[in-house]
Amino acid sequence: MAVPGRADRPVPDNAPAELAARELFAVDAYMRDFEAEVEEVDVEGGRVLLARTAFYPGGGGQPHDLGTLRWGDGEAAVTKVGRDRGRIWHWLDPEAGLPDPGATVEGLLDWERRHLTMRTHTALHILCGVIWADHQVAVTGGNMDPGRGRLDFPLPSMSAEFGREVEARINQEIARAHRILVEFVGREVADEDHALIRTSANLIPREIDPLRVIDIVGLDKQADGGTHVLDTSEVGGVRVTGTESKGKGNKRVRLEVVDGPIPGTADHEPGA
Repeated sequence: MAVPGRADRPVPDNAPAELAARELFAVDAYMRDFEAEVEEVDVEGGRVLLARTAFYPGGGGQPHDLGTLRWGDGEAAVTKVGRDRGRIWHWLDPEAGLPDPGATVEGLLDWERRHLTMRTHTALHILCGVIWADHQVAVTGGNMDPGRGRLDFPLPSMSAEFGREVEARINQEIARAHRILVEFVGREVADEDHALIRTSANLIPREIDPLRVIDIVGLDKQADGGTHVLDTSEVGGVRVTGTESKGKGNKRVRLEVVDGPIPGTADHEPGA
């Protein structure tokens, strides 16, 4: 899928300045290459700390990005990205060497993998929104890989038929092309917003203020630090690949993202 032009990618204007300067993915999920200065090199750990990065470090069930760093006459695959003491480190292929502190590097994301991850993450939010809208049940856990994921809900029962109904509802919401916005909301507002309280927003440490919020307009709104597409139609299509009972009050829905809409599901209405 084509990458939207910069003018078509709305960037939140109320993002904390330091966050926007350092964590580029938090304000522009479509940035797939960037330049940055190397602030620190951990030779023993085989990793580097950059002044800024577009690589997502993992968290909230979303895996970290992969890609490449280039500098001078050097190049190395980024094999892992993660937070350590509040900063984002990049682990490099040990056979490729490390750039020097102060060097300027070019970062290139594995865009195909990142974009699939964005589509998958958005699909899981759509699933969460559908379950809330139809059953007033909040998500209790989940995980994902590029292209597939799962969410758990405290539902009383689970069946293959339920999975087919949910699949149709998800694809219906995808076809509606809901806009997806990134907002930053102060904790005092978030604490009173039922759309956020029904998730684990109240479990996020109090020092995180404001909260980054993903708003699938008209469907789902949650505190979330991950990356998403610009509107639901960009997800393509979703298949529910499994429904499981993991015990009393814990039911699991598994899904996968596919290219293009799934025929015969977009017009489904609950109970049809």
